Amino acid sequence: MTEKIGNVLLDYEFYKGQDFYSDGDIEDKILGIVENHEPEEFNDIIAKNKDWAIMYHLSHIRRNILGSVDIGRNDKVLEIGSGCGAITGGLADKAESVTCVELSKKRSLINANQNKHCENVKIMVGNFQEVEPSLEEDFDIITLIGVFEYASLYIQSERPFEEFLIQISRHLKPGGRLVIAIENKFGMKYWAGCQEDHIGGYFKGIEGYDSEDGGIRTFSKQELESIFDKTGFTDREFYYPYPDYKFPMVIYSDEVLPKLGELNINLQNFDRERLVLFNETKVYDEIIRNNQFPFFSNSYLVILTKNVKDGNTGICKEGENE
Repeated sequence: MTEKIGNVLLDYEFYKGQDFYSDGDIEDKILGIVENHEPEEFNDIIAKNKDWAIMYHLSHIRRNILGSVDIGRNDKVLEIGSGCGAITGGLADKAESVTCVELSKKRSLINANQNKHCENVKIMVGNFQEVEPSLEEDFDIITLIGVFEYASLYIQSERPFEEFLIQISRHLKPGGRLVIAIENKFGMKYWAGCQEDHIGGYFKGIEGYDSEDGGIRTFSKQELESIFDKTGFTDREFYYPYPDYKFPMVIYSDEVLPKLGELNINLQNFDRERLVLFNETKVYDEIIRNNQFPFFSNSYLVILTKNVKDGNTGICKEGENE
C-alpha cells in the first residue's frame, strides 16, 4: 500500500498498523501545522507557540548539521529514523534521491507534508530490521542523526550497536559514507546540570547507564571509536557541533577547534528543567587551554567511510578485532 502527499511517496508495506514511538498529542498539532502552512511560516509559528517539540521538529536550524557533509547532486541517500522530516528536506535539496525509513506513520505524515514540494523523497514506514532486506545496496550516504543511540530498539542482538552498523554497511557502496550525529555522554552540559536527553535524570550517563534505562545509550568519543574499530570503520572524521547536534550554530573539527571565549551559547536546553552548577563558558576556556575540548563536546558528528581492501568490505564479523 502506498500514499502520495504532494510529491512525496509513502510506502506502508512494512507498517504494522500501530505507532509505538510518539511525542504524544503534540504530534497531532504539528501535523496540522504542516498540513496548513508553508515552511516559510514555521519560524513565526515556533515563536508564537513556544513549545519545544514544535521547535525541534520544524526549525530550519536543525539542517545546519549537514554543513560538514559533502552531498553531491548524483548521490543516493538513505535516512534511517527520519522522524518528522527536519533533516529530510535539507538532504533532498542536495541529493539526487532520499529514501527514508521511519517507524512511525504519524511522523512520516508530518515529514511528507513538511517536505511535500520535494520530488526526490520516498518514505518507507516500518521497523528498520524488517525494511532492511528490501533496501538497495548502493547508497552513497546513509544518515543516523539522533538514531544510533536507539540501536537496541531496532536490532535484537547482544551487541546491537555493532550489529546495527554491520547491517547498515551492506547498503553502502564502496567508498560510501555513514553519517552519525549523537550526544556525548560526557558532554559539558551534563556536568553543568542538564538532564540526560533521552531518559531524563541528572548525571545518568556520567554515572553509567543501568538496566532500567531501556537500552538507550550515548557514548564517549573513545567508546564510539571502539565500536567503529570492531565494525571495520577505520576511516572516520570527527566533528563537534556546538552547542549540540540538534541546533548547531558552529561545527568544529580537529583542524579547527574553538578559541577562548567562543563557547558562550550554553543555556539552550528547552526540553527539560536543568540546574546551573557553574559558568560553562569559563570552564570551557580552561578545557580549551588544556586541549580537552573533544572529550567534553556536547555532541559528535562522525563521518565514516566504507573501506574496500582486497575485495573485502572491511566490516568485521562479530567477535573479531576485540
